[in-house]
Amino acid sequence: MPFILSQTDSIANHYIAEMRNVEVQQDRMRFRRNLERLGELFAYEISKHLPYEDVEIETPLGIAECALLAEQPVLMTIIRAGLPLHQGLLNVFDQADCGFIGAYRKTKKSGEFEIKKEYMTSPDLNDRIVIMADPMLATGRSIVLTCKELLGEYALKELHIVSAIASEEGIAHVKAYLPRAKLWIGAIDSELTSKSYIVPGLGDAGDLAYGSKLSN
Repeated sequence: MPFILSQTDSIANHYIAEMRNVEVQQDRMRFRRNLERLGELFAYEISKHLPYEDVEIETPLGIAECALLAEQPVLMTIIRAGLPLHQGLLNVFDQADCGFIGAYRKTKKSGEFEIKKEYMTSPDLNDRIVIMADPMLATGRSIVLTCKELLGEYALKELHIVSAIASEEGIAHVKAYLPRAKLWIGAIDSELTSKSYIVPGLGDAGDLAYGSKLSN
């Protein structure tokens, strides 16, 4: 089952509420910062499930036994909308390797769309723990396409998918095609529009963070 951040009362609900609020959304910096804050909270929660090892640390007065991460994860995101969420994860996993993917919806004349992936840069992902950040999990098609390509090329140790807002349909799609992936979701909404926007959602995360773009 996915981990749902909003199911527990915490400050995360304030960040999600501000991200949804049409008035607060006018402040792009605040929108980006709230996504970043969610990324930090997700990183903390994910960190509880990663492998650790006991290490002796020398202090000015002696030796301290500490449990430290046994390995650093690889943080990946689909640009551009995922960048603030990715930064939040990186603020916590500050020694992590990073990878970036360029993928977008290509709209057809019929109104339907297909997912185009044109760019990826990353370290070797074999036997690595990968955390993929994508702020909006709508249909789930883009994240499934992206992750299946990674899984086809690399033998990942673990795959974690982080999204601020997800639809029920998107979660079902990911669970069907990426059954081993662990889902970390801020909040779940029930509806998708004909153009695959989540309702009530929050709108276009990329536009809210960085400004409007030309349509594909």
